Amino acid sequence: MTAVSVNGKLEQVATEPETALLYVLRNHLGLKGTRFGCGLALCGSCMVLVDGRPSYSCDVPVGSLEGREITTIEGLSSPEDPHPVATAVVEGQAAQCGYCISGIVVSAVALLGDNADPSADEVRRALDGNLCRCGAHNRIVRAVLSAAAELRERNR
Repeated sequence: MTAVSVNGKLEQVATEPETALLYVLRNHLGLKGTRFGCGLALCGSCMVLVDGRPSYSCDVPVGSLEGREITTIEGLSSPEDPHPVATAVVEGQAAQCGYCISGIVVSAVALLGDNADPSADEVRRALDGNLCRCGAHNRIVRAVLSAAAELRERNR
């Protein structure tokens, strides 16, 4: 058994410590928002937050995460109360196929946690580890900047 804290809840999973976090999230915990993309920590579809930092879940053994907090796309918000980044992505029509977008939202949330007023170039750099084959990057950047403005307004 491996103990892992996911979205604020301590979970006990029956798996080997070297099992990739991605498979624990999807197969043991039923959290399907984190997706398998390349399996090589290159595309970002599997991005989650580990202690608030973006991390490729396909490349992290679950046994290395004891005592650390993992946040998935499901842990960032709910359909009833979506995160401003998720809202901005939808409103800005920034997701086409949607496969990569959960990883992009996770990375964007981490950026905005560190930098409440990023430039477009800073957003692009923060999302450099996330690939979108649909070519929606410009709309995604605009959506993240819109979410940043919304969050700043909320925090006034």
